[in-house]
Amino acid sequence: MANVVVVGAQWGDEGKGKIVDWLSERADVIARFQGGHNAGHTLVIDGKVYKLSLLPSGIVRPGKLSVIGNGVVLDPWHLVGEIAKLRGEGVEITPDNLMIAENAVLILPLHGELDRARESHNAVAKIGTTGRGIGPAYEDKVGRRAIRVADLADEATLALRVDRLMVHHDALRRGLGIEPIDREALLAQLREIAPQVLPYAKPVWKVMNEMRKAGKRILFEGAQGALLDIDFGTYPFVTSSNVIAGQAATGTGIGPGAIGFVLGIVKAYTTRVGEGPFPAELKDADGERLGERGREFGTVTGRKRRCGWFDAVLVRQTCATSGVSGIALTKLDVLDGFETLKICVGYDLDGERLDHLPIAADQQARCTPIYEELEGWSESTAGARSWADLPGAAVKYVRRIEELIQCPVALLSTSPERDDTILVTDPFED
Repeated sequence: MANVVVVGAQWGDEGKGKIVDWLSERADVIARFQGGHNAGHTLVIDGKVYKLSLLPSGIVRPGKLSVIGNGVVLDPWHLVGEIAKLRGEGVEITPDNLMIAENAVLILPLHGELDRARESHNAVAKIGTTGRGIGPAYEDKVGRRAIRVADLADEATLALRVDRLMVHHDALRRGLGIEPIDREALLAQLREIAPQVLPYAKPVWKVMNEMRKAGKRILFEGAQGALLDIDFGTYPFVTSSNVIAGQAATGTGIGPGAIGFVLGIVKAYTTRVGEGPFPAELKDADGERLGERGREFGTVTGRKRRCGWFDAVLVRQTCATSGVSGIALTKLDVLDGFETLKICVGYDLDGERLDHLPIAADQQARCTPIYEELEGWSESTAGARSWADLPGAAVKYVRRIEELIQCPVALLSTSPERDDTILVTDPFED
């Protein structure tokens, strides 16, 4: 019985929410291991839509333990708001079904202010941040000046942490023309929010290891996508955490031996929100058609996503860096009706053919896609639940993707509805 890590294998927005929900029905524990409330997961259950940013996707399922691990940076005010919103939609949330790592770092209002100020001052190359303070919070974590969940329980420690934080941040704020931090107001905000957060605080590493020893099924839920990984993504247009599967271990305090199956979520074409390189991007009618049919707007930001053909080079890379066991291919139905489809199978860099995206930003910008054309299909794939329901050309398209990325398809998703899924390999039983 394998514990499963779910990671996005492109630039995010691959449809992780539906797949995690589909898997969470058979899991006992669903754990978020990185990112913050910059994630956006949309779940459709019995026709009802749930939009999550911080809470694990399993929270909408009764009888499951949802975990926010130490690898996540936590905005406590957003947490309380998201809990209230879901409770208003009939979801029960208590310390019995939601657990937050005591050593998770807090996102404070000053982090969002810094994030937005930097982006507005950066005339050279905007990163495309959501402005929610994720990056600055991770900076403070690495700089050993962060406030963590456990600090909320002790006023003396909290005051010391705020003082240490102010030494660093007030200097930055002066340089950006922002007013100094109001120490007493910040402490008052933290004292007020603490009783609403602390009941969920637990030693996540301990509980997770106990669950593993007891034979419970654990589903590790990633946010964003592997091409936004701080080390292996298209730097500097990346998120501020490690997104790849190895982070599931360090982001929850459970050993890497606990990971049995890595499921990479892959869209049947490619999208990206924000700035940064995108070799297979389409700025023509086909790109517009993909965006319209796929309803490509960010769950969190509402920003229009850039669209392009499937990039097998990038997905092959992310399958390697995350050790992907199998992929879940989503949104195949968006390609219905295209007479011809293209897959990026390599890059041309100044006349040289490459089988990977180079690290250097200037080289990434000069890479042009090398395409392979495939026959499209006119029949609908929406709602298909078996291979027999798919047009022959659609099956050929999926099989060619498997060959090019050197990784098998484990699941095939054909609509936002959770049951419209073709199961090839059960990740929990692999």
